[in-house]
Amino acid sequence: MSQPVVHHTFIVEKTYPKPPSAVFAAFSDPAQKSRWLSGGRQEMSDFTLDFKIGGREFAGYVMGADTPFEGAKMTSDGLYLDIVPDSRIVIGSNMAMNGTPFSGALLTFEFLTEGDGTKLILTHQGAFFENSDGSEMRQHGWTKLLDQVADTL
Repeated sequence: MSQPVVHHTFIVEKTYPKPPSAVFAAFSDPAQKSRWLSGGRQEMSDFTLDFKIGGREFAGYVMGADTPFEGAKMTSDGLYLDIVPDSRIVIGSNMAMNGTPFSGALLTFEFLTEGDGTKLILTHQGAFFENSDGSEMRQHGWTKLLDQVADTL
């Protein structure tokens, strides 16, 4: 018998000392995006990005030795639902481990001018299934990923 789906929404805000066009490029340019997505406790094994409405983004990872699931294959598969250049990106996404889905999400990234820089607002609306990492771990993961964006700017 399946467990109930856990729904959770969180918001992560980051400020970067670059204009919205530069921060937006870190999300729309495959080379830049793969750099900040590939940092962390897993090895990126695959990455494709078709950055357009209706386009797909796919990232595959092999979990590292310092994780509870060493050697496990994790995937993130997204569909771009809305793109407003230098302003907004909306992605529908699901994540799976060893082929078994464990979450689905709607992610909205807003790029706002703040002084000489950019305020990025991520709103993550998630549905977490059996064996998911849960909302706290996901929020921690996205906070770390958005910190890694700064390293690529």
